[in-house]
Amino acid sequence: MDTILNFSELILEVWRTSGFGIGMEKMLSAFMIFLFFAVLRGLFSRFVLQRISRLAAATQTQIDDMLIVALERPLKFFFLVIGIFFAVEYLQLSGMPAIISEKILTSFVAVGLFWFIYAAVTPLSYTLNNLENILSKEIVNWLVTVARWGVILTGMATVLQIWGIQIAPIIAGFGLFGVAVALGAQDLFKNLLGGISILVERRFAIDDWIEVDGVVSGTIEQIGFRSTRVRRFDLVPVIVPNNMFADHALVNYSQMTHRRIYWKVGLEYRTTSSQLRQVRDEILTWLKDDDAFLSGPTPPCFVYVDSFNDSSIDLIVYCFTIDTNWEAWLGHKERLAIAIKEIVENAGTAFAFPSVSIYQEVQTPEMAPMQAPGSSGDKEEI
Repeated sequence: MDTILNFSELILEVWRTSGFGIGMEKMLSAFMIFLFFAVLRGLFSRFVLQRISRLAAATQTQIDDMLIVALERPLKFFFLVIGIFFAVEYLQLSGMPAIISEKILTSFVAVGLFWFIYAAVTPLSYTLNNLENILSKEIVNWLVTVARWGVILTGMATVLQIWGIQIAPIIAGFGLFGVAVALGAQDLFKNLLGGISILVERRFAIDDWIEVDGVVSGTIEQIGFRSTRVRRFDLVPVIVPNNMFADHALVNYSQMTHRRIYWKVGLEYRTTSSQLRQVRDEILTWLKDDDAFLSGPTPPCFVYVDSFNDSSIDLIVYCFTIDTNWEAWLGHKERLAIAIKEIVENAGTAFAFPSVSIYQEVQTPEMAPMQAPGSSGDKEEI
């Protein structure tokens, strides 16, 4: 019987002082406090956040909707932090446990605050749309990325500072490491500067058709910090270092205002002068009457008899289409080609092609060469 009583007293002793001098009953009470705030977190998400989301959906702007979705998880995390705070306050810790719990709680609060800021950066960045008139969309995205990384690094430094870890020596160490890396990674920094200059100068943007002589020709798919991805017209992706765009001439076809057609039309030499004038005038009239072509003077539109070639009399057809889209331009070009062929056929002439004329001289008896006096057809013997 004494043994059972002693065991019961042992259980009661453990119940009263189970850990850090805190009784099991008190620890269960603290856990119930934390559990209460965990349940309150679910109720807040189900009723309050959903109500706010419906109100935001009724507005015309999308920023508030994105902001609520982004901040939902940090807000839920704060309910858990509040539960931990009240549970620790109820336990009334002292000594080393109190110091450790305070640092943990402070770290959680710091993480929650920086998480809140980090989540708000992306939705709030949509208020910077006016900057895209000054900068490009890509460089605005870069600024948002830098801001998010800045929040992460600042949050990490704050947590380290809470635990008494000095960040100044760490920053100094990274500085020395950065110098060593910079000496061996000059091409990397050159590409980074090239990428920044591309976006600041707005040389091209996503979906632009560009050509770099001797490097690549295609459509821009992605502009990165170090390189740019270009999709060639055979659908093969090419990763081009950004410094290549700074060191070579770049042509951005997507920024052309109009698209040019420049042809030389060769007519046969049997074409008369009146036929030449008729063909020239009818082509020019057709161009001026068609709404898809600009009639000049800026940009110019003209048709002229240009030169006498080896096998043809050449006309220059020089004009611009309003559409710059490649497929639409091909359609206008095709219509012009058919119109020129009909005009040439209706004028009674034809297109020339490379040819060589061979003339054979036929001699008549009257044109036969006369023999010299005293000569004969017979050979003389010596």
